[in-house]
Amino acid sequence: MVEDIYRSLRLIRRTEEEVARLYPSDVIKSPIHLSIGQEFVSVGVIGAVGDDDVVSATYRGHAAYIAKGGDLRRFMAEMYGKANGCAGGKAGSMHLIDMERNVLGMSAVVATTIPVSVGYAMALKREGRGRIVVCFFGDGASEEGVFSESLNFASLHKIPVLFVCENNGYAIHARIEERWANEALSRRVETFGIPARHVADGNVFSIRKAAEELVGYIRAGNGPAFMECAAYRWREHVGPNEDYNDGYRERAALEAWQAKDQMEVVGAMLDQGRRRTIDAGIEEMIADAVQFADAGPWPEPEQLYAHVFAD
Repeated sequence: MVEDIYRSLRLIRRTEEEVARLYPSDVIKSPIHLSIGQEFVSVGVIGAVGDDDVVSATYRGHAAYIAKGGDLRRFMAEMYGKANGCAGGKAGSMHLIDMERNVLGMSAVVATTIPVSVGYAMALKREGRGRIVVCFFGDGASEEGVFSESLNFASLHKIPVLFVCENNGYAIHARIEERWANEALSRRVETFGIPARHVADGNVFSIRKAAEELVGYIRAGNGPAFMECAAYRWREHVGPNEDYNDGYRERAALEAWQAKDQMEVVGAMLDQGRRRTIDAGIEEMIADAVQFADAGPWPEPEQLYAHVFAD
């Protein structure tokens, strides 16, 4: 298990670092919202579910896509806007999807994937195979009306969905203490009759343990559950750079999170020769994905009219 967790953490980190490196060259045609520093949430939670379970995420969804096993070649090609991307090159970083790996998809519009996840989970309940949906979102999304509506509907109808709030403390640049009268999000969720866990230690194993308990609760037919996971976004809200000179947060907070970087913590548990072998394999995967994206064709102009629906 430790090796699998490390491999997933490393793959996500290095893929996003490569995206950040390539971004100034303009080969990447999409805005990017990097999850560097908070990958451990996706890795911990998704490690607790099965291949047949379904995951949805936010526009900062690279980590969830990769942790669920989303195709890395098609991920990179989507960044490049190429036709062999996971959404045909028309959607970019914020709309990743891979239904072969049960990655339901993401949306650039805050909170919109929450009711979609509940609807999909309702279909899974009727399917009767015991599958669940994991719905990732940020603390800002919990301020949208659909969040409360979705909690109520899911609890009322015992929908098999695990809500996961990646609480990094900022809605773009607005600090959480400027937005919330109190920070008792998990207690607020409990008023809907939904069990909630608040994992604040930034530890991937704590998150996995809590997720395993709640997934068991959901699979037993009890309805939804909720996790709030403290995390920290190392890079700027959108783009490949740092933003510690913008005045809305301090570098000291970053350094506190870097001191417990889960990729390094878990990597130190491995035999270091084995770790170097894993790292080398990941570099080969990323180089292959970049080559696949480079060589891919552009979408044909008529594709502008594909997948467009109107009444």
